[in-house]
Amino acid sequence: MSLFGKIFGGKKQEAVPTTQESIQKLLDTEELLMKKQAFLEAKIKEEVATAVKHGTKNKRMALHALNRKRQHEKNLAHIDGVLQTLEFQRQSLENASTNAEVLNVMGAASKALKAAHNNMDIDNVHDLMEDIAEQQEVANEIAEAISNPIGFSSQVDDEDLLAELEALEQEELDKQLLDVKPTPVSLPDVPSRELPTTAKATKSKEQDDLDALSNWASA
Repeated sequence: MSLFGKIFGGKKQEAVPTTQESIQKLLDTEELLMKKQAFLEAKIKEEVATAVKHGTKNKRMALHALNRKRQHEKNLAHIDGVLQTLEFQRQSLENASTNAEVLNVMGAASKALKAAHNNMDIDNVHDLMEDIAEQQEVANEIAEAISNPIGFSSQVDDEDLLAELEALEQEELDKQLLDVKPTPVSLPDVPSRELPTTAKATKSKEQDDLDALSNWASA
């Protein structure tokens, strides 16, 4: 503003409307134009009906009606173009409003995140995580110590265990061998009558010889 304007006062600048206000004004304008559009379409139908009514009987009136019809069509085409322009501008404002809202939300979230990290130091975080890991390890050691029975060593020599296992297996094998019974042997039955012995057989033969000699001498 010039010095003259500062002294005597210049034209006051109008406040810039917000995006939502501009969108609302565009919607109102579109609604007004669509009403005018409907009015012109009705007038066009009316002028067509007038032209048909007069026809060749009254050419002057029919031509005037057709002339008004063309003027209404011209205004209707103009309104169609304006509506397209307003719709494009309104969509652009709506997109800009959405983008602005998204940026505002992202900016607020960024500030909140920065404020949340403001009192945090990465070194302190690492130290805290190390302390947590250390305490977890201590807790595991305590739990393991509590779970072990008192007076019983969990560290057992594998060789001692193998020797004990072999002794148990040998003991079980010896027990199985002792439990085995001998297979019974079938023997022939003892004869009921007495078998002749060699002495009896020899004595019988001598007796026979003596009897034969005695018979020979007496003959």
